[in-house]
Amino acid sequence: MSEFDTILYEEHGGAAVITLNRPDKLNAFNEQMHRELRAAIDLAENNAAIRTLLLTGAGRGFCAGQDLGDRDFDSGERPDLGQTIEAFYNPLVLKLRSLPMPVIAAVNGVAAGAGANIALACDFVLAARSARFIQAFCKIGLCPDSGGTYILPRLIGEGRAKGLAMTGQPVDAETALAWGMIWAVHDDETLRDEAIALATHLAAQPTMALAAIKQAIQDSYGNDLKTQLDTERDIQRRLGRSDDYREGVRAFMEKRKPSFTGN
Repeated sequence: MSEFDTILYEEHGGAAVITLNRPDKLNAFNEQMHRELRAAIDLAENNAAIRTLLLTGAGRGFCAGQDLGDRDFDSGERPDLGQTIEAFYNPLVLKLRSLPMPVIAAVNGVAAGAGANIALACDFVLAARSARFIQAFCKIGLCPDSGGTYILPRLIGEGRAKGLAMTGQPVDAETALAWGMIWAVHDDETLRDEAIALATHLAAQPTMALAAIKQAIQDSYGNDLKTQLDTERDIQRRLGRSDDYREGVRAFMEKRKPSFTGN
């Protein structure tokens, strides 16, 4: 386990498990946690043995977004929130979306503000039954950030996205599942085990193919049909030359379980 102050980093069978670890603050972000999370993600990405990333939170919540106590409001100065977003939140969301491996969020308890949108930026979102997703920005006079105005309407539609963003109404785990916001709901006591099981399963799959699926689906929102068909052609051409494709076909023909290497 690598040493950090505000996060925990572990490795399980080809999966990197990063736990936001400021439980007394509901794992709200300060600058140190941003920097340590970025370093941990880089650590995972640069380790050839890591083929999946799992992000979760310590204690009774996933992440409450920005630590409002980290700013000085008594000075009378008006903060530049755009600077914080540009320096930390935007690069984090872009990194999660572009990582060439599956990224899983295991949401234990509350995910509010940027914490909710960081979770929703992941490829798989698993939630404990006690989980709540809250677009809390309007309650303090702000607009959703960290990709919330982009990702949320694509998951649940414009009407629901506007409703959640303008009211700050919590969404429980079962509703989030029914609306298509998340992948699965698990009992609180089994969430971590279920998330690690999914992460280790994905780590044993053909990583190049999973990364291509991730990128192709994300890119499809900006492509017309012809462009997307051309993208699929180019991806298949590249994947058809991979070791994992050869192994997958051989295993199918030999009626055995494939042994993928991620190459």
